[in-house]
Amino acid sequence: MSPTVCILANTIGYPEGGGHAWAYLNWALGLREAGCRVLWLESVKPETPAERVQASAAGLKSRLGRFDLGESLLLWTGDETGPVEGNPGVDGYPGLEVADSADLFLNFRYALHDSMLRRFRRTALVDIDPGLLQVWISRGELRAQRHDLYFTIGETVGRPGSLIPDVGLRWHHTPPPVSLTAWPVVPAPSDAPFNTVSHWYAQEWMMGTDGAWYSNDKRSGYLPFLDLPRLTKQPLELALCLGDIGLERDELKERGWRIRDSVEATGTPWDYQAYIQGSRGEFSCVKPSCVKLQNAWISDRTICYLASGKPAVVQHTGPSRILPERAGLLRFRTVEEAVECLEDAATNYARHAGDARALAERLFDARKVAGRVLDVALG
Repeated sequence: MSPTVCILANTIGYPEGGGHAWAYLNWALGLREAGCRVLWLESVKPETPAERVQASAAGLKSRLGRFDLGESLLLWTGDETGPVEGNPGVDGYPGLEVADSADLFLNFRYALHDSMLRRFRRTALVDIDPGLLQVWISRGELRAQRHDLYFTIGETVGRPGSLIPDVGLRWHHTPPPVSLTAWPVVPAPSDAPFNTVSHWYAQEWMMGTDGAWYSNDKRSGYLPFLDLPRLTKQPLELALCLGDIGLERDELKERGWRIRDSVEATGTPWDYQAYIQGSRGEFSCVKPSCVKLQNAWISDRTICYLASGKPAVVQHTGPSRILPERAGLLRFRTVEEAVECLEDAATNYARHAGDARALAERLFDARKVAGRVLDVALG
């Protein structure tokens, strides 16, 4: 009998986040491709006006409907960190009473009240913020209630010599998934840019091993590489959420970056997909914590480029047992290496494009990733 898997997602409050939605969509599609019945569970805050709840729910159901997941949507009203007994559902939508039928509950939202976890036969926390999550737990900033299993997309989490605390838990590494059927190879014009999609600012501060605090946002990650467009012949574009900070936008353009508004360019899952598939490939830096903690992380965005047959030039996040250095995925540490990787990707484009898709098929195929998670969790 096919298992039923309930995923706790977090998209209803961020309808303009096309890329954010794909972080969950690829899991849901992979589970379905592995033969599962998928339930997509979201919560809404109790104080949200009913009209807004209905509008948000209808919008989410419509977006999920594009992937034949609209009827999988479950909604409940409550705060994840509080008791769930007695919390009402949302008019017109199934709620927690349906979720109870799941054979496995995948928690992507981390901190939950024990009463939520007790509803399910098997529970697994899925860490998509490797290093950060463990630091938050170790500092008491987040309490991770007891789950049956703990998965992480951080390759070095829980391994000997890791800079990341294991917080007393056994971590199972899983690569992030990408649905190869939903993300086919799409050739792009030779003059298309290497691009990426990102938030720019974040009020996120981390303490380093030396006790000093550092800003852990994408802007800080890009600062050492801001002059890169002047050093390479390849066009570089950033789709960013900059808000009203026009001055910084102008400064980036003066340095040679093409700038797009991320909401306009990638505000729906299909716009996000079109943006990636219309590119020459990806160029991206990472948050400083990925470098400092050496988590061997790869983005759920990058693997969408790889599946689409796009070489990805990305900042190095530490030694890896599975990630290549210069084969479809090209990893750099310095400005000089970034230039070399971009020119290599452009000069040997056909080879790297083929290697990119092959890497996605070998490591990140959502059906296989989901199957391995199911084997560990239910086997």
